[in-house]
Amino acid sequence: MSVEVETRINELRTAIAHHNERYHTLDDPEISDADYDDLVRELRTLEDEHPDLVTPDSPTQQVGGAINATFAEVVHEVPMMSLDNAMDAEELGAWADRVVRGLDGGTPTFVCELKFDGLAMSLRYEQGRFVRAATRGDGRSGEDVTANVATIADVPHELTSPQPPELVEVRGEVYMSTSAFERLNERATAAGEKPFVNPRNSAAGSLRQKDAAKTAERELSFFSYQLGQISAADGTKPSLDSHQAELDFVASLGFPVNEHVRAFSSIDEVAAHCLHWQEHRHDLDYEIDGVVIKVDDLAQRDVLGFTSRAPRWAIAYKFPPEERTTTLLDIQVSVGRTGRATPFAVLDPVFVGGSTVGMATLHNREQVGVKDVRPGDTVIVRKAGDVIPEVVGPVLAARPADSVPWEFPQDCPACGTPLVQPEGEADTRCFAPDCPATRNQRIAYFASRGAMDIEGLGEQMVDKLAEAGLVKDSADLYLLTVEQLVELDRVGTTSAQNLVDEIQKSTERPLPKFLTALGVRHLGPSASAALTDAFHTLDEITAKSVEELAAVDGVGGVIATTVAEWFAQESNQAYIEKFRAAGVNFGDPDAAARAEAERAATPQTLDGKTVVVTGTLAGFNREQTAEAITSRGGKSPGSVSKKTFALVAGESAGASKLTKAESLGVPVIDEAEFVALLDTGALPERFAVDDAAAVDDG
Repeated sequence: MSVEVETRINELRTAIAHHNERYHTLDDPEISDADYDDLVRELRTLEDEHPDLVTPDSPTQQVGGAINATFAEVVHEVPMMSLDNAMDAEELGAWADRVVRGLDGGTPTFVCELKFDGLAMSLRYEQGRFVRAATRGDGRSGEDVTANVATIADVPHELTSPQPPELVEVRGEVYMSTSAFERLNERATAAGEKPFVNPRNSAAGSLRQKDAAKTAERELSFFSYQLGQISAADGTKPSLDSHQAELDFVASLGFPVNEHVRAFSSIDEVAAHCLHWQEHRHDLDYEIDGVVIKVDDLAQRDVLGFTSRAPRWAIAYKFPPEERTTTLLDIQVSVGRTGRATPFAVLDPVFVGGSTVGMATLHNREQVGVKDVRPGDTVIVRKAGDVIPEVVGPVLAARPADSVPWEFPQDCPACGTPLVQPEGEADTRCFAPDCPATRNQRIAYFASRGAMDIEGLGEQMVDKLAEAGLVKDSADLYLLTVEQLVELDRVGTTSAQNLVDEIQKSTERPLPKFLTALGVRHLGPSASAALTDAFHTLDEITAKSVEELAAVDGVGGVIATTVAEWFAQESNQAYIEKFRAAGVNFGDPDAAARAEAERAATPQTLDGKTVVVTGTLAGFNREQTAEAITSRGGKSPGSVSKKTFALVAGESAGASKLTKAESLGVPVIDEAEFVALLDTGALPERFAVDDAAAVDDG
């Protein structure tokens, strides 16, 4: 064994102990969960290779962190263990193999629970009454946070069972929902305070408030997932032989149990379940960072037993990290098609959310000030799925001593014109009409997939065209020739011809695409489609008043005003005429008559009804679903409200929409019932009583 290995092991132990205190005790972590996991995995690998160096006080042999001296200590009669982690299907399979070997060939059933990103909590009840709440702490003892936990609406003060156990300890997770976290940050921003970094730290910090009234303001929630101590008055325990039976028992006492608990007979099914939630983790109104897998049979658990820190019968499958820490090298500003000046972070590249990130958004001038991020900072970077990477905030404990606040530039970096922040707006803009940055971005947006979809016309090609003086606006694209294009650097005859053909093909794009491509502020794809459905041609749209435009469902006053003002400008009218001369599709004058004929031929079974669809339907794609509803006189918005007539739930339905529908009493129907609804306009008979009650209530 080399001295270097022993030195590295000691360095890792010191670093992990430091970060344990920052995370568990101070609720002020300096690194992301993924970075912390990397440290632990490296230490565990080295200790596996050199077992003679494993010591009882090594972080790999411990649970959690130290106790915060602010709160009284609580000793756990049954230790609150940690969990070992599996980072991929291979590690998950290896764990399952160990389980089968430990059972000497026995066949386990696996129970899967979502792994909530919150704070583990133990709730103690005596004679049916809530008497104590304690954090996990180091696993053997935690902190008494009874007064604060008592403010959580999900935590019952008395158990609902008519004959509750003499003593019962229920364990679970205190968390802050995503919507509650957003409201918390809205209040913080309105008060001029620094926003909170993430829901987990916010929940943990809320539980450690000295004033329980402050905790009550934070809207915390609780999910139960395990029993600790339990005994009846005569010292006996209820006859429970499985984890699923335990959860049913806990639910019968009045505790919330997550609805996504599932049981599987094979580890391949478990792996598929984990991948499903890895993909759909953001469908929920709370943060999850993995799936916990447990052996269901309690007798089999006894056979498998524990290591010094974790049960052998359970493991946590961790999702790929969505947060990492890295160095903020610089803050720069880009100018977009509307003149908005957007600050962005130049980062020391880091792998997060499935890709390597070298740049991340900082949103606007105010957000940079509120977050107080500075070049040279160690920062937390977040990338959730396909969402644009963003800098969450700085790690203040790691800030260099000579750090100074970053200042937003006063002039446009592209043209030198003074930047302006209009009164009442968060965005800072360049209003120079000839700014090259805004011009190029407008042209690139015009050609983008969501607009005119001109293949081969990306930002680099737009920059070449502008620098060569070939285009000053998007309409100039239709005047380009092959001869002009081949004069550009690295553009051959074939690629030039392809681009000219693609530009010509775009003249056939439908009117909603063209309206979107114009880049009128606030006018996106849905409003463009709504205007086209209502008026059918560009000339009809430009002839309408603000009031007539605003009356279109899905448009409203703000969009109507900006659209009318934009088309009223003489420069924009001349701009539109260049497109007309190029033969761009301005709509179908005969569409109104055809739409009226189709409407007359289609029974208006959903006239005045609002139907929302979530998830995937086997017989319809997204566009077909909306068409099926609107062609029958209904409305098909993207969100549930008290005006919603029904929510159609397909495969992988969004949990937030289902929860909202349940809270508002909106009927939830499946695809077969949706097809029947299209034909009849009526809900299934099982909703008849509710419909009658709604009518009686007026």
